Amino acid sequence: MLLRFTKMHGLGNDFMVLDLISQHAHIQPKHARQWGDRHTGIGFDQLLIVETPSNPDVDFRYRIFNADGSEVEQCGNGARCFARFVFDKRLTVKKTIKVETKGGIIELRLRNDNQVTVDMGAPRLTPKQIPFEADSEAISYPVQVEGRTVELAAVSMGNPHGVLRVDNVDTAPVHELGPKLEHHMRFPNRANIGFLQIIDEHRARLRVWERGAGETQACGTGACAAVVAGIRQGWLQSPVQIELPGGQLDIEWAGPGKPVLMTGPAVRVYEGQVRL
Repeated sequence: MLLRFTKMHGLGNDFMVLDLISQHAHIQPKHARQWGDRHTGIGFDQLLIVETPSNPDVDFRYRIFNADGSEVEQCGNGARCFARFVFDKRLTVKKTIKVETKGGIIELRLRNDNQVTVDMGAPRLTPKQIPFEADSEAISYPVQVEGRTVELAAVSMGNPHGVLRVDNVDTAPVHELGPKLEHHMRFPNRANIGFLQIIDEHRARLRVWERGAGETQACGTGACAAVVAGIRQGWLQSPVQIELPGGQLDIEWAGPGKPVLMTGPAVRVYEGQVRL
């Protein structure tokens, strides 16, 4: 059978989006691996699936598969593309929608300037919630990796993140430390790893090694986690402009217990069909 799909991106973080409300198919990890291959498939960082919700209080269910076939809890750039997709495909007429994800419920708002704001909910900071192996909650943790100690903040935005500060993201050891920290024993579910450079209290630069995808052009949840980590350590103040290789995200966070708001673009690249 043939399935219609849309290729989209948020700041270069690219997605294949499938509507499984008007179409019916059983998607397996092997399909994500096959389609995600940039040489023999469609090529993407994540596969996004639109489904009917199991919760009657929300509008859609949102599932996310990495290119390696692993299913993950959350994807911020994908959430913006999800909002643009369901509105453009007339699956809803609402400009504010609630979406059920594996990591919890999030709210998406399409703005008149074609940007999308995502209410990512409050960050989870206790080690058990992230999950991260530690005796007690701390602003940052010393972590042994590659024979040295790095100071790492651990944050969950519905998915686990480690954030470390660097002097310059251009020379940061993203491809050296990223995979080591992604699979570090203190992150039992693996983690996304952010390398954060502070420019001033309202601006920062970020590169992210994403769990199951490698380095991407942008990571929405990674930007949120980095801002939370930076504010908690006194380096940043809300609102913050985060510059990623693919472009800029605007992040707001009023402090513990408050939701993180992320605003950025969502772009349709092309429409296609794929054989299942």
